[in-house]
Amino acid sequence: MPVNIADIRREYHCAALTKADVDPDPVRQFERWLSEAIRAEVPEPTAMTLATADADGRPSARIVLLKGASPEGFVFFTNYESRKGRELAARPDAALLFHWVELERQVRVEGRIAKVPAAESDAYFASRPLLSRVGAWASPQSRVIPDRAWLEHEFATSRQRVAANGEDVPRPAQWGGYRLAPTVMEFWQGRSSRLHDRIRYRREDAHWRVERLAP
Repeated sequence: MPVNIADIRREYHCAALTKADVDPDPVRQFERWLSEAIRAEVPEPTAMTLATADADGRPSARIVLLKGASPEGFVFFTNYESRKGRELAARPDAALLFHWVELERQVRVEGRIAKVPAAESDAYFASRPLLSRVGAWASPQSRVIPDRAWLEHEFATSRQRVAANGEDVPRPAQWGGYRLAPTVMEFWQGRSSRLHDRIRYRREDAHWRVERLAP
């Protein structure tokens, strides 16, 4: 019998969130929630949706992995020539979304994006597993390719090319990191009867304004 997806719903009851609960700094509040997600063994706790838009304002979104969080911003790595890289070059505004289903929590982050320094990209690239580094050379991310066999051939060719250097695989020029500097962050805690708790931080010069939003 077909499932009526409009009837799929659940009640939320894990926790509450008030302005008195949260840290005055949203990055420290995020680190607190991320640590709790890791301790709770949430699958892929650093997975986040990255939303971008092209020069005409058409949006797109995909999942990427967070690789660093600090007062300066949220860091991830990718191919600069991918669709997201091209869109960020045209419009360096973006949004992130973390969704920790088991904890009934979401975190939204909005801000401006810039490439991280080359030395930072080099250091992270060197820390990746060897085959991941080879894959960065083999894949023309987001481009149309003939088939899976073509990709596997490119991977084998790239692996053979770097074999002479052992594990010393240099970072491709088209691959590196981005840092999103937040201007808005929102913390969402699911509550019963859809009366969810929402706490928003807005950057005002060097300070953060903390506000409660209606669900």
